[in-house]
Amino acid sequence: MSISKGKANTMLIFAAIIWGAGYLFSKQATNAGMHAGTINAIRGLIYAGVAYLVFHKAINRMTLVDFRVGLTAGIINFLGYQFQTMGLMHTTPANNAFLTAIYVVMIPIIMFVFFHKRPEPKTYPAIIICMVGMMFLTGIMDHGVSLHIGDLLTMISALFYALQIVYFSLPATDMNPWVLSFMLGITQGVLGLVDSLIFEHASYAGIDWKAGILPVVILGIFSSFGAQTLQVVGQRFTDATPAGIILMTESMFGSIFSVVFGFEPFTANLLIGGVLIMVALLVMQLDFRKIWQQKRT
Repeated sequence: MSISKGKANTMLIFAAIIWGAGYLFSKQATNAGMHAGTINAIRGLIYAGVAYLVFHKAINRMTLVDFRVGLTAGIINFLGYQFQTMGLMHTTPANNAFLTAIYVVMIPIIMFVFFHKRPEPKTYPAIIICMVGMMFLTGIMDHGVSLHIGDLLTMISALFYALQIVYFSLPATDMNPWVLSFMLGITQGVLGLVDSLIFEHASYAGIDWKAGILPVVILGIFSSFGAQTLQVVGQRFTDATPAGIILMTESMFGSIFSVVFGFEPFTANLLIGGVLIMVALLVMQLDFRKIWQQKRT
């Protein structure tokens, strides 16, 4: 299986769009009284179930190496989500979104420190444009960031998201993507279930299951199975840093869907932030050397 870098990046954009829409369903689930572990458990087990239903032939041939690689990726993914959700409980949504997005800055640092791989020169302006866009998008530009314990937890989650993206780009993870997708789901589901049973069992009586179960099912099928499988496949054929910038647009798409469905008003900050993030994506996608050579000839 081989696809071009352009098609791989397109797959990542679709993953970001799905995750952006997923914010609406996550909000519905939390409004119904569900906590992070419960949501993680249900959507993870649905993810694993759908993955097995579709890819069972490949999954049945899973090796011990595949299991170890998939388990590691699953744990990193789960910790990123858990720390982000815990952070959101103790900080503002704007701080949470902005500080989570700093994983795009961490990725090239991790790649250089551990693998001595320098990013392309155009990466630096793209990251700066992206972060400024996030400042507008989240309102940080107007109100600033006041750090709380939740902000520290969010920054830890950003580190795990950066590690996940870097890990997916390593040759060691060049395993069957369907097997990796299944392992992400089963790990998310089992660890979420353990977390829920230990720390959240007292909240079960207060959950409006009728209102909360459908959004979580949608998250399991589309945000987990659909989007994460697109990420697993797409990242095999592109670089870690541009992948991080593309996936960071989930916050922008989340804001767009929130405006479209009437959860928040359309503002100038939303427009400016979205435009800047799209400019950053364009910078990463264009081959400036090729354009320059064509102009000279």
